[in-house]
Amino acid sequence: MLSHPAHILAQGFGSGLSPVMPGTMGTLFAWFSFQIFSTRWPLLFTPLHWSWVIIAGFLIGIWACRVTGKHLGVADHGSMVWDEIIAFWAVLLFVTPASSAVQTCAFLLFRFFDMVKPPPIRYFDRHLKGGFGVMWDDIVAAFFTLLTFALWRAI
Repeated sequence: MLSHPAHILAQGFGSGLSPVMPGTMGTLFAWFSFQIFSTRWPLLFTPLHWSWVIIAGFLIGIWACRVTGKHLGVADHGSMVWDEIIAFWAVLLFVTPASSAVQTCAFLLFRFFDMVKPPPIRYFDRHLKGGFGVMWDDIVAAFFTLLTFALWRAI
């Protein structure tokens, strides 16, 4: 992880190196870091600033995941979790403020969509390659999570 700056980012500051469910560990890292930054520095981590962090993180993540995948010899290596981090930050941006129960539901829904990869997520996962492909399928999983919340709230 420390051999290249892109690896540190792509592997979620080490959260993706978990031998058990690295994607889930990356998503947990996203959840805890979002809470810590938003609580500790609320004037700095406003919804607008989070939006910019997520957009910049997505763009930088394309580079970091491309470089890391190339160095590891696997385009979408399991240890690369920056895609989960950025996507779940986007989910939290839209569902918070919310209770712990609602945030837990968001976490479980996101992990469901990310792991099961229902269409069209599966299509993007299989057909889009490189750093953009790594990042994009998780953004679509985040969209499905938010769509589910919107439908749930509309009922």
